[in-house]
Amino acid sequence: MSKIKFGTDGWRAAIAEDYTFHNVRRCARGVAEYLQQSGTANRGVVVCHDRRFASEFFARACVEVLAAHDIRAFIPPEAVPTQVGSYFTRELGAGAGIVITASHNPWTDNGFKVKADTGGAAAPEMLAAMEATMDTHPDDEVPPRRDYDDAVAAGLVETFDPYPRFRDQLASIVDIERIRAAERRVLVENLYGCGAGWYTRLLGGGRLTMREIHTERNPFFGGVNPEPIRPNVDEWLAEIPRWGGDIGIAFDGDADRVGMATEEGVFVNQLQVFGLLYWYLLDVRGQVGPAVYTVTTTSMVKRLAEIYGTQAYETGVGFKYVGPKMLETNAVIGGEESGGFGFGMHIPERDGLASGLFLLDLWLTKGKRASEVLAELQALAGPSYYDRIDIRFAREGYDHVKADTLARLAAETPTSLAGMEVSRRQDLETGDGYKYHRADGSWLLIRFSGTEALLRVYVEARSPADVEALLDEGRRLAGAGNPRPSHGA
Repeated sequence: MSKIKFGTDGWRAAIAEDYTFHNVRRCARGVAEYLQQSGTANRGVVVCHDRRFASEFFARACVEVLAAHDIRAFIPPEAVPTQVGSYFTRELGAGAGIVITASHNPWTDNGFKVKADTGGAAAPEMLAAMEATMDTHPDDEVPPRRDYDDAVAAGLVETFDPYPRFRDQLASIVDIERIRAAERRVLVENLYGCGAGWYTRLLGGGRLTMREIHTERNPFFGGVNPEPIRPNVDEWLAEIPRWGGDIGIAFDGDADRVGMATEEGVFVNQLQVFGLLYWYLLDVRGQVGPAVYTVTTTSMVKRLAEIYGTQAYETGVGFKYVGPKMLETNAVIGGEESGGFGFGMHIPERDGLASGLFLLDLWLTKGKRASEVLAELQALAGPSYYDRIDIRFAREGYDHVKADTLARLAAETPTSLAGMEVSRRQDLETGDGYKYHRADGSWLLIRFSGTEALLRVYVEARSPADVEALLDEGRRLAGAGNPRPSHGA
């Protein structure tokens, strides 16, 4: 029996290898038995899916397992953004939510995310309890399931249209009519994901010219990972100035992450986007309150919190840490380096649709070009440049590479990086990497992924040249011979 381990953001694996119907049913049984043990099974489970290969059939398999435990399933009729599942888990009073998605992973993968009844990611304790439940069953035991049509006839499946209610929720946190009335041009990159069509429905019909690209379902994602970063979005970046766009917004495969570009087709990196969103809440909305950021995310957030007289709290990587910390601290925003941001007035979970609307509202409120708004932020919070490289490994043997590399890094702490003294080495609480700080606020982080077989090297610095120098240092420390091309800046 293969071991199923929930990582940074759920469980992900290669389709037809570890990601099989049997293993998806094991995960669904873990959710069902957890709810039965906690006494919340009568509240039901929201089950959603993305546009990946066979996602709708994996979702149906989950419904059949839940039905075998006499647990109702609430399902939308088609693929929806992950945050829609998160929101309705809370709003329908469900005991938990299941989303079949691998987010930005390669097209070969699929995944299984679990949502808590708060609308946020399931906390580590909840995931650990489900993992323990899955491990108690013999290898040859087939998870019980009830025929889907029989479950429907028994009243254990309830279909709902999520659009009207979620549209109203978004309209309650940002002035959609104001954005729709702006005489501007916005180019949206969907990367073939399930965010396609949402902005046309939300913002169409007014003076705003809204154009979406890559809207059709394509489980191959056009041959790129559906993550809204370079080089995956280079076509979109080139099209913005060619089309005469004023700003660009991009989503990942399940639309819970956001990307942004200026009118010149210049990519705004994820750390800068976090700064823009927090600044928007503090300055435009007057919502002066804490921010939660992961260890891989920008120090701009901390500087903005200091400027506006509030706090910023650091967590491990993943919204299973960020979401609970947002609730604990009453934070106005929480975010991570991957481009996922959640908001206190909304849900403690990533929402690319809401993030994009906030970026549009910030840009319109400032009354400047997108590039000028970014420059204004950096004049306030200081310059911030960022990049990341991903070093991929074969899944087989990954655990040994990870253990050996971490042991070597633990024993070898550099005293300087790119000609500047290392002021502090930070051991990540999650035990998967190290962060090296320099006195000017720049940093280098080396971390093994919790969802893919790869090592990531992250850098934030005060100049593009310094970013490149620190990336070279990161390659050296990681022992990387030929990492794949860097991206993110």
